[in-house]
Amino acid sequence: MNDWAPIAKEYDPLKAGSIDGTDEEPHDRAIWRAMLARYVPNKGVTGDPHLTLFVARLNLQTTEEKLKEVFSRYGDIRKIRLVRDLVTGFSKGYAFIEYKEERALLKAHRDANRLVIDQHEIFVDFELERTLKGWIPRRLGGGFGGKKESGQLRFGGRDRPFRKPINLPNVKNDFYGEGSAEKRNFSREGTRDWRTRDRDHERSREKRWPERERSWAWGDSERERDSKDERSRGRDRKDRDRKDRERDRSRERDTKKQRDEDKHR
Repeated sequence: MNDWAPIAKEYDPLKAGSIDGTDEEPHDRAIWRAMLARYVPNKGVTGDPHLTLFVARLNLQTTEEKLKEVFSRYGDIRKIRLVRDLVTGFSKGYAFIEYKEERALLKAHRDANRLVIDQHEIFVDFELERTLKGWIPRRLGGGFGGKKESGQLRFGGRDRPFRKPINLPNVKNDFYGEGSAEKRNFSREGTRDWRTRDRDHERSREKRWPERERSWAWGDSERERDSKDERSRGRDRKDRDRKDRERDRSRERDTKKQRDEDKHR
């Protein structure tokens, strides 16, 4: 793992399909297709690949004029190629921009990534088709990036670099008591420690179990007591309401009786 790097120096479809570049078998059919592909870069593409940027995730309405307006702020542009559908002529959402100087290329690569153009956050990287050895495009199962929904993520590029692998020590021999006598003794002692720790854990769990039962029982008694209190409060409210109604009726009878007496006088 001494030669590990987050960005791939050479394109390998099998490694690109792995989050840390360590897979030994392909996990989807697209990787198989990329491994079997014999891709040859388009010889009709002209310009210096080492001075060319790849710009993706463009708004389909974005034009060459808009790209020139945005990217010319980083330096002089030699050529812009917005890739379009051969039949419809509509934009495919990505373009290639060639600069005259490497300084402008590096500045645009650093500052223009994730820039928002026409309400779209763009992605900017170096051209890889003619500069990265073994490159396989996305349509053949290769490429970098991808979407989680597709289940075919590719790693090793700027968008999704490799994650550093976790190097675990090989403890199999020591665990099974193989190797030197010192290691075997250490392994046996360690085994006794594990067994002792397991017994202590079991005893502790047995001690905790009655406490949990008491806690659950206490919780049940609390709930029952709360329920009884609630019922008692409900009965008290009903008694108060009944007494209030009786008092109101008594007052009405007294008032009516007083009115009748006043009439007969």
